[in-house]
Amino acid sequence: MNAAATRYWLMKNEPDEYAIDHALSAPDATIAWDGVRNYQARNFMRDDMQVGDGVLYWHSSCAEPGIYGIARIAGKLRPDASQFQPDSKYYDPKSQPEQPRWLTLDVQALRKIQPISVARLRQYPELQEMRVLQKGNRLSITPVDEAHWRFIMDLINAQG
Repeated sequence: MNAAATRYWLMKNEPDEYAIDHALSAPDATIAWDGVRNYQARNFMRDDMQVGDGVLYWHSSCAEPGIYGIARIAGKLRPDASQFQPDSKYYDPKSQPEQPRWLTLDVQALRKIQPISVARLRQYPELQEMRVLQKGNRLSITPVDEAHWRFIMDLINAQG
């Protein structure tokens, strides 16, 4: 895949913190995707995500986890300020401003969709290899193959 190619991502967020409705009501429907505290997810943000990449907006830690919206990477990769705030649940006393460990970037919500649950996603053989559906996968950010993205977009468009 060349550097200019659009990529696709699944980004998990807890709906009590940043539900798709919250993101859509933010200025320019854009929120800082902060609180990422996994090195692999951070590296995806730092090394692979590009402005314009597609995002499946996933609600996790809720009654029915799944895809609740479509978004895009809007940019502004920067240090996550919460790592330096002692009163934040994302505080990291080992991270220093001169050499921050954790990053954030802006994600722009594009639209809310009729939720597509994990159980429903598992019904489709076309999605069996989707990373979020693999046993043991707990990453908050995962790449999405273009074929999986297109299949999910077709499901969304068929919903109306």
